[in-house]
Amino acid sequence: MAPDLPLVAAIQSASIKGDIAANVAHHVKLAKQAAVLGARLALFPELSLTGYEPDVAAATALRGNDARLAPLAVLAQRSGMIVVAGAPLLVDGALYIGALSFLPDGRVAEYTKQHLHVGEDAVFTAGHGGAMLDVQGTPAALAICAEFTHASHAQAAAAAGAKLYAASVLVSPGGYGKDSAILQGHAARHAMPVLMANHGGPTGGWQSAGRSALWDECGQLVVEAGEGECLLLASRAAGGWQGRWIEATQAD
Repeated sequence: MAPDLPLVAAIQSASIKGDIAANVAHHVKLAKQAAVLGARLALFPELSLTGYEPDVAAATALRGNDARLAPLAVLAQRSGMIVVAGAPLLVDGALYIGALSFLPDGRVAEYTKQHLHVGEDAVFTAGHGGAMLDVQGTPAALAICAEFTHASHAQAAAAAGAKLYAASVLVSPGGYGKDSAILQGHAARHAMPVLMANHGGPTGGWQSAGRSALWDECGQLVVEAGEGECLLLASRAAGGWQGRWIEATQAD
C-alpha cells in the first residue's frame, strides 16, 4: 500500500499582466483558502505572479527575497504550507522562467526552467532546475510546463526519489489532450502521482484550457477541474485517493 500523501492543491488562478502587487494579493487570497482546507502544498501556474508575458518579463523579474513577496512568505510560515508561485527570475544577469517555493521555515527556494518552449529562448535562458520539496515527508519534484514534455525530466525526478511530480503549466485547449496524456504517462510509468496547475484565464495572448488535474501512481485520473479560477484538492490516505475542486468564487 502506498504511503499517505497530505492534501495538495493546484491553484488554477488568473493573472494580471505585470501587476505584481495585485497578483501577490490574489495569490494570498487563494492560498489562504487552500490552507484553511488543510492543504500542505499550494501549486500555482507557470509565471503566475506576472502572467505568461515574455515582453514584460525583464521589467518584472524577481528574486525570492523581494519585499513585495513577503505576504506569501508570511502565509507559508503561519500556515505550515508550502506555496509555489511562478515568476521570471533574474539571477547573475540571466533571465529565467522560475518558480519560487515559500517554505514554512521562512526560506524561499528558487527553481529555474531547464527545457524552454519553442520561442522562449528569445527572452529567457535555460535554467538549472532546483531541489525537491519536502511536503510533510513526501518528496515532491517541480516541473514548469515544457519540461514535462521531455521524458528525461520526469525520469530524473523519479530516480531521485520523488513521490509527487508537481507541474506548473500554461496549456491551451488545443494542446490539452496531448499534454495531459504525457503527464498521465509519467504517473503510470514511474508510479509517481502527478499534480498539474494550469492558468484559470487567458494570459500572454494564449487561451488556457484550465482543467488542472491529479493522476495517481497508476496513471488514473483522480480529479480534473473545470475552466476558470478554482482550487483543485487531492490527498491519499490508507491507499485511497480523494479529490475535488471548488470555484474560486466559492473560496472567499
